[in-house]
Amino acid sequence: MGWVVARLQQPWVQRAVRAALAAGLSWQVALLLPGTLSDYAYYAPLGAVIAVSPTVADSASAAWRSLLAILLGFALAVAVYELTRAVPDALTIALIVLLAIVVEQWRALREQASWVSFAAVLMLTVGTADPADYAVRYAGLTFLGAAIGVLVTTVLFPPLQLTTAVQRIQAARSLVAEHLATMAAALRSGRVPAPDEWDARGTELDRALERMRHAELVVERARRANPRARKWHGTAASIREQSRSLDRVAVLIDDLTTLVVEFEPHRRSLDRVDDGTGWVLADALDGLAAVVRTPYHAPGTGPDARDRAVEEALAAAGRLTALVRDSAIGDDQGFFALGAVAVGLRRSLATLGAHHQRQEVA
Repeated sequence: MGWVVARLQQPWVQRAVRAALAAGLSWQVALLLPGTLSDYAYYAPLGAVIAVSPTVADSASAAWRSLLAILLGFALAVAVYELTRAVPDALTIALIVLLAIVVEQWRALREQASWVSFAAVLMLTVGTADPADYAVRYAGLTFLGAAIGVLVTTVLFPPLQLTTAVQRIQAARSLVAEHLATMAAALRSGRVPAPDEWDARGTELDRALERMRHAELVVERARRANPRARKWHGTAASIREQSRSLDRVAVLIDDLTTLVVEFEPHRRSLDRVDDGTGWVLADALDGLAAVVRTPYHAPGTGPDARDRAVEEALAAAGRLTALVRDSAIGDDQGFFALGAVAVGLRRSLATLGAHHQRQEVA
């Protein structure tokens, strides 16, 4: 039973269930229509599948944009066909496809634009004997199926895409923490990887962050016209907050890459400061990585792993700030980069909520 519940939380499984149900319902409803329409009942499931999208808002959008594209394609095909009766069929088809693709550039159609050329060729192929009747059957039944698809999406566990967003945030979180820990280790060992290796790591992190941002946007879209939005408001808000806090840390990582790879503070004159800049910075990065890895408090009221991570990170950030403040090296580019990193580190910790300490209950 637990396995079934877990599977039903997957967006593609939910969409498959909704699409199957919407297609079956639309077929049965279409069969109840008068014979002139029920003979073409198979168009209704097509509309249902078109309209079943990841979110309620997307389903409604796909439904009306698809119908508009189909009607445009039908109208274009009929107009061109009537005006080119004396022209060879090959030229007529070519002209219809050319004009249909031009119409598809209309931004209002979005992802449904390709239905213009499809509908135009379909009308020319099977609907020219009675264009009006064919348009009513095809577009009408497609609209019926699309309406049922939107209804099913709204009623049957309307998706908020929370599972996907949580997974992608976790993936980005792991890469961010790993990147910070790798930099810290490089600073301690004095063996900084080549720029190409850092670039490869940065590309992998950028991709994870982009997937995370996209998932956050999908969650925001999914909340529109969704009856479950209020129930999951807290979770959706948490997803938005976590996504944006990781973005803040990613900005810091860009500055760190410049500092560690280009200026190599562990090898430059910056290490004239007591305790060595590289080691102090490494401690601060490890502290930030620990906070990134532990975004939540454990159940209970006493100090937990997050409290300890926050305490250590703030202490390490304080040592780095003191190092920058007390240093007499004011004309080195690496020093200014280090100052930017110290500021970014503080801001990252604040964005991650690391300035909030949980109070023990007496």
